[in-house]
Amino acid sequence: YGAVWDVRIVWGHSTSLDLVNWTPQPPAFSPSQPSDINGCWSGSVTILPNGTPVILYTGIDQNKSQVQNVAVPLNISDPYLREWSKSPANPLMAPNAVNGINPDRFRDPTTAWLGHDGEWRVIVGSSTDDRRGLAVLYKSRDFFNWTQATKPLHHEDLTGMWECPDFFPVSITGTDGLETSSFGEVKHVLKVSLIETLHDYYTVGSYDREKDVYVPDHGFVQDGSAPRLDYGKF
Repeated sequence: YGAVWDVRIVWGHSTSLDLVNWTPQPPAFSPSQPSDINGCWSGSVTILPNGTPVILYTGIDQNKSQVQNVAVPLNISDPYLREWSKSPANPLMAPNAVNGINPDRFRDPTTAWLGHDGEWRVIVGSSTDDRRGLAVLYKSRDFFNWTQATKPLHHEDLTGMWECPDFFPVSITGTDGLETSSFGEVKHVLKVSLIETLHDYYTVGSYDREKDVYVPDHGFVQDGSAPRLDYGKF
């Protein structure tokens, strides 16, 4: 309800016809399920092949754990997508004793991308107790049932919590933006926010689609020495 930290964090919603003039709408969704009753935190939108946008977002559940949820438009014919429906299956991804993910360090799912095998992939920011930053990787056939990969997409020691990760391809032959599942004449960019510095950093590198591993190019390290995404701070 304002530009301050609060337990009742909601997904604000505004619409525009020109990306300059914006009209505020009611919140897209607010805390309402056990899986997000203590806040609807950051996430991303993915456009499915049928044109439907789907939101993956972090909820703070009844135990104050960070878990990943999904919401879909209630009325796809509404051009402003003003109402969203949360899945009764939420949460779709959660820390537990088996995966060993810290329930206080598991947030901000990215826009997803399709792998060569037809499975969706998404990463979630995390870290270990010894300050290893992680881009935890999950896979899904249907976007609603997710399985954690055996290893993260990328990690870096002594970097602390990785918040708000983004992972996407960029063309090496042109200047047009690419859809997240694009491959071929591309490099990949991994951007993370380091909670220990409160800044955003990115690296450029190569993504092995067979092994689901991202490797920064020589000279890039996913830490505070990486290029800054911007120099603003709010």
